[in-house]
Amino acid sequence: MIKVKIPTSLSEITLRQYKHFLKISEDVKSDNFMNAKMVEIFCSLPLAEVMKLEVNAVDEIVEMISKLFEQKPALIKRFELNGTDYGFHTGLDNMSLGEYIDLDNNIGDWPNIERAMNVLYRPVVSKLKEKYSIAEYEAGNEGKILDMPMDAVLSSVFFFVEFRNGIIASYDELFGGGGNGSLDEISQFSSKWGWYQSVYSLADGLITRFESVTKLGLHECLLMLTFKKEKTEIENKQMKKKFK
Repeated sequence: MIKVKIPTSLSEITLRQYKHFLKISEDVKSDNFMNAKMVEIFCSLPLAEVMKLEVNAVDEIVEMISKLFEQKPALIKRFELNGTDYGFHTGLDNMSLGEYIDLDNNIGDWPNIERAMNVLYRPVVSKLKEKYSIAEYEAGNEGKILDMPMDAVLSSVFFFVEFRNGIIASYDELFGGGGNGSLDEISQFSSKWGWYQSVYSLADGLITRFESVTKLGLHECLLMLTFKKEKTEIENKQMKKKFK
């Protein structure tokens, strides 16, 4: 008799597994084979063993797993991974522009979503009861977090999307009262340049200042961008009146 360990919560499914499943689902056309792959990936059961299961049993397992992904988990603030205690970003409003850019660029991009998770979850460096502080952000550490639990992934995505909606609403002059919060809406420039145009503007076009700009506070940068945008609009109107 084949024993199948079926995950009963999203905390038992890793980001690495989910990304593997999404990658395979892009190419597999057969529903039956996709179901078998789902059991293989999320139950950590060799495909040869999955193929020995009755079709009804596979369908039941798939239904159980699918229902897990219909949930909207509450924000997971802490989890342990490979002996390291990870904590959710304790002050999103105090994040740097660079952190926000990495989040905005990767939060909806499943092939690279671990880059966003690397911003939102970092090793806890100190703690006192329920309070804690996390390590400074370091781009390039995303490989260490691939095996984080999916309840943390999904809950943090939902949380950040709400936070970003608040940013868009707070800086309506920049984001035009809606959209996805990407830089092209701020500058009305070509969408291919993304957040690059914002950093360029804040650095006054000097590439040697780019890195220091990304370390500035998010709200500090957005306020300056708002000022620059409104100032430019007023100057353009004055110029048009002058040459009429």
